[in-house]
Amino acid sequence: MFMVRANPFKLILVAVSCSFFSCQYSNANTPENVVAAERMEIIEKLTDTVKKTVRNNVQEILAKKEIPILCYHHIRDYLPSDQASAKPYIVPVNVFEQQMKALKDSGYQSIVIEDLMNYLEFNQPLPEKAVMITFDDTNLNQYTNGLPLLDKYGFKGVFFMMTVPIGKERFMSKAQIKALADAGHDVQLHTWDHKNVKKFEEKDWDIQITRAAKTLENITGKPVVHFAFPFGLWSPDVLPKLEKLGMKSAYQLADKRDSQYPLYSIRRIIVPGTLSGKTLVGQMKKSF
Repeated sequence: MFMVRANPFKLILVAVSCSFFSCQYSNANTPENVVAAERMEIIEKLTDTVKKTVRNNVQEILAKKEIPILCYHHIRDYLPSDQASAKPYIVPVNVFEQQMKALKDSGYQSIVIEDLMNYLEFNQPLPEKAVMITFDDTNLNQYTNGLPLLDKYGFKGVFFMMTVPIGKERFMSKAQIKALADAGHDVQLHTWDHKNVKKFEEKDWDIQITRAAKTLENITGKPVVHFAFPFGLWSPDVLPKLEKLGMKSAYQLADKRDSQYPLYSIRRIIVPGTLSGKTLVGQMKKSF
C-alpha cells in the first residue's frame, strides 16, 4: 500500500554534486563561488523533489503527531423542537464565534486536507498550531451562519457533503457548494444519503461513493477523493475498498486508527455547543 523509504534519488544528488565539482576545475573562467551557489540551488531543488516523492510508510505515518480535527454539524441557535439527542450536534452561532475567536487568539491556523496529507505522507511542514475545521451533512446553516465567521477569523473549512439533499430545503445548493470550493474551502464526500458504511451492499459502493463523488466533482470542478464516515462508523474491511475506489483518506471519530490503513481512519472530535472557546482549546490539547 505504501512505498518503503528507499531513496534512489541519493544517486542523482551524488551525480549532480560530482558533475558540479568537475565543472569547477574544468572551467577556470567561472568564479568558484558562483558555481558553488548554482550547485547548491540545483541540489536544494532535487532535495525538495525527493521529499515530495518518497512517501512515508504505515509506521512512519502512525508515528507522526496527530493534528486536531474538529467536526461540526449544525451552526444555529437551539429551537424549541430540538430533541435532547440532537443538541450535541448543534452549536449556537454565538458559541461558534467564541470557539473560532479562541482558536484565533490561541494562534491556531486552519489547514485543508491537502495540507494534512502532505504532512502525513511527505513530511511537509504545517503551522506550529494547525487545526482542521470540518463540517458534515451539507446543512445550509453551515453556509449562512458558519461561513461568515470562518471568513471573519481567516479560517478555511472542510465540508463533507451528502449529495442527495443538495438544493433541498435546509441544505446547500449547487451554487453555494461551488462558491465554497472557489473560495478555497475543501469540498469532499459524505456519501449519497448518509448510509452506514458497515451496512453497504455491493451496489452501494457505486451509489454512495463513486457516483456521489462524481456529482460533487461536476459541481466544484475539483477532485473529490476524501471521505467522512456517516455516524463515524467504520470497520477495517471497508478501508481497502475505499482505497480501491480512489479515495485517498477517510475520517472517523473517536476510534483508534487502523494499524494498516491509518490514512483511512483519521480521528476527529465532535464539537458540542456546550464548550466555551477556552474549554475547546483545552479539549483539543487533551485529545490530540
